Amino acid sequence: MPAKFSTLHEIVKQAQANLTREHWDYLVGGSDTEASVRRNRHGLDSWVFRPRILNDVSQMEVSASLLGTPLAIPVVLPPIGSVQVFNAAGAQAVAQAAREFGVLQILSSVCTPDFEEVAAAVPGPRIYQLYLMGDQTWMDDRIQRAMDAGYTGFCLTADTQNYSRRERDILKGFVPPSGSQASSPAFNYQTTMSWDTVAHIKQRFDIPLVIKGVNVAEDAVRCVEAGVDVVYVSNHGGRQLDHTRACIDALPEVAAAVDGRVPVVVDGGFMRGADVVKGLCLGADVVAMGRLHALALAAGGSEAVVRALELVEREIRLTMALMGMSRVSDLHPGLLERSEPTAPSHVLSAFPFLDQGY
Repeated sequence: MPAKFSTLHEIVKQAQANLTREHWDYLVGGSDTEASVRRNRHGLDSWVFRPRILNDVSQMEVSASLLGTPLAIPVVLPPIGSVQVFNAAGAQAVAQAAREFGVLQILSSVCTPDFEEVAAAVPGPRIYQLYLMGDQTWMDDRIQRAMDAGYTGFCLTADTQNYSRRERDILKGFVPPSGSQASSPAFNYQTTMSWDTVAHIKQRFDIPLVIKGVNVAEDAVRCVEAGVDVVYVSNHGGRQLDHTRACIDALPEVAAAVDGRVPVVVDGGFMRGADVVKGLCLGADVVAMGRLHALALAAGGSEAVVRALELVEREIRLTMALMGMSRVSDLHPGLLERSEPTAPSHVLSAFPFLDQGY
């Protein structure tokens, strides 16, 4: 890894230099027209701060927790399929970074090393995200094995019942490892997921359940009523249904529907500490940062992921202090208002100096 990164910009730039065109496009791309990818950033770029003054911010509190696991900052590392294409150590490098820095990893079932190998190599609290590649008996076996391996939560991704068309990949004939699995006949089991699946898991297994892919109040309410332990707002980073709302714009509706009964997680374009603060203001308990930790992994493995988290923490602390807020618990929607972005939004618009030679 180059000398210790001073900014997130440098991490992104190094990732682009390290990755092949195929792997770079797989990381930054989305489905069809990529409108959902752009909307995620446009949504974040469209919320601006309304700071308060003359509040004592000499002592800052930016820690959080999720499902009983303390978090150094209110951030989790969400599941990424084929994460091993960004660094050979794959999910194990992410696990090491999460443990070292003090955040929670949600490990994808379509990455390597597999969930049991990662748990053995890097013990600690972790959530297992499963794509259904078999019937109910197959699913039950996977959940039980995850529990036996020490996983402290289980996640179903509900927005991937069919695998999307990612035209950047199609145009180059590139099929990532997770894509090849998703196109197999076994992935058809994913289309059978229903509220009955949720009810079965809750009845049979004593493990907290996360439902990822919630976008509207009606589904959020149904999750809570079904006993879901974490409601996770996501549009899969713009990689599934095209032309969805930005996740941060769906967040207030979902948070209001949940009404504090269970934690709310959000992802979708969150790249900077200021983005995290916006998510917390609008009702998220924790923000998931997917592309950013993949970029860091590509830039320099586990060490660079830790460094990215350090920089995000610094940005969270600075943003909150300049807003006049000293505790995460003090953040609220009144600290934000909508305004037109000052520049065109795109997947990397959080890093405006990338194309300026720095």
